[in-house]
Formats: sequence, structure tokens, C-alpha cells
Amino acid sequence: MQQRTLGRQGLTVSALGYGAMGTVIAFGPSDDTESIAAIRRAHELGVTHFDTAELYGWGAGEKLLGQALAPIRDQVTIATKFGFTPSYGADSRPDHIREVVDNSLRSLNVDMIDLLYQHQPDPNVPVEDVVGTMKELVDAGKVKYLGLSNTGADDIRRAHAVHPISAFQGEYSIFERGVESLLPTLEELGIGLVAYSPVARGFLTGTAKSREHYTADDFRQNVGWWAPENFDANVALAAELTKVADSKGAALSQLALAWLLARKDYIVPIPGSRNPARVEENIAAAGLTLTADDLARIDAIVPNGAIGGRWT
Repeated sequence: MQQRTLGRQGLTVSALGYGAMGTVIAFGPSDDTESIAAIRRAHELGVTHFDTAELYGWGAGEKLLGQALAPIRDQVTIATKFGFTPSYGADSRPDHIREVVDNSLRSLNVDMIDLLYQHQPDPNVPVEDVVGTMKELVDAGKVKYLGLSNTGADDIRRAHAVHPISAFQGEYSIFERGVESLLPTLEELGIGLVAYSPVARGFLTGTAKSREHYTADDFRQNVGWWAPENFDANVALAAELTKVADSKGAALSQLALAWLLARKDYIVPIPGSRNPARVEENIAAAGLTLTADDLARIDAIVPNGAIGGRWT
């Protein structure tokens, strides 16, 4: 698979990565054996960058990913994140960062975290103090590259002044365009963009169902795209996009991923699937070329994202 560069510090990864959140939370029941098979299949097909977080199962997701990647650890890069409390509050106090990173190293069963993100801003801790602590971990050999997630341009600039930021992670898909306002900042500073939820939390797979089909703890219960007043309109948008995909001999999810790859050469989408067959389908998107006409058709169908917000 083609490689892409995140930042100016030497981090090179596959054009498509793998997001492991769904292996333990967010999208209903999961099966560890199938998840491990999906992760390993992704690597067999060229994926070298794998993403998780403390938040994903409070160590369970990191342990699962570490187990899956143990035989090929020297062939991949692993990203994880800190910054949440179990009640989804913010905690980026320096001592907490150090504690989480030590726990993540043990859970992943690695000697070094390739890419460490602050998962969300902490209003009680200046970003300079956060990145200063992260820099200490780089100097200690526990972390190699630094990233930020789910924050704004001011935080990115302030952080980058303390220590180079290699990657920013934000939600980005045909359905969610908010991160585009940050692209000029990322380009100016030479920071790569890791796009999570690149198939819109599953809406751009052609298999979206109304909320009653999902478990109560499924994240889609709280995503505005699935709200009853928005769902049918978004299904109609997906159907129009499917026509474009059909014209390319591709699946809707492949169109969505190829669209992101075509936006900028520093964007790395990280689709996640617990199904090896779905992983194969996603990775095939790396070989799909979209023309200027294809991109124009997509933007005409969904010029400003989906109907309704990321969250209700």
C-alpha cells in the first residue's frame, strides 16, 4: 500500500490505517477472536498504522490490539490516547498523563508508544503543560511522536510551539466536514491529519439502520444523523452517493475512503471493522481513483455534510 507522511518528524504510515475503537466499545457486541483476525488481516493487506485509546474499554482495547499485533510489532506503528475520565470528563494533569502512559505501555505490551495523542482538551490544564509532559515522555523514550485530537487551531499552535506535533486526529468524512477549517493551520505547521469515523460511523457503508435496530449503549443512539427527523434524509443522501460508487464499480464505503484520500496527501483515514471481509473491502479503497468529475458529483450531493450534527 502507498505510504503517507504525518508531520515533519519522520512518521510514515500506510495510506489507510486501522481504528480499533469498535473492537471493545461503541457499536454493539464484539468478538475478540474475530477482531484479532480483522486486525491481522489489515496488516496482511498493507496496513501499518493502528489506533486505540485508554478510553476504549479502559485498557481492554489496548490489550486486545497489543495481543493482535504482538507477532508483528516491529512492522507497525501504534497510536494511543489519554485525557478522559470514566465519566467522560477531561483529565490531562501531568501526573495523570504519566500514569496513563505507563498503563498503556503495559496494556499494549510494548516498550514505546509510536504516537501519543491528547484525546480531548482539558480546560483546567494549559496545553503547554500537557505537551510539556508529553515531551518529557519522548525524552524518556516512552513515546516517539506526539499528536492532538478534537481541539482547535489555537491549541494546535500553542502545542506545536512546545514540541512538534506530528498528527492531528479529527472526525472527517463526506458526512462530517468540520475539520476542514483546520486544514490551513495543519498545512502551515506541517501536521498530518488522521481521519476517524471516515465512513460516518457506518452510515456510509450502505448498511445503516434506524436506531431501534441498535443496542442502547451503541454510540449511534446519540448521533444526530440517526435522529428520526434526519434519518430518512441521510439515507437518501447515501443512496445518491451509492450511485456514484456503482458507476466506479465500488462499494459506498470504498467511495467514502477514496474521497478522503483524494482530499490531501497528508490525510490518513482509519476505518475500523471487526469483520475481516469488511476490512478487505475497506483496504481495496486505496486502489480506487476518483476523477475531478467524481469529486464534483460527491460534493454536489453532500456539499456541507449530513443532515443533523455529529451528536444530538
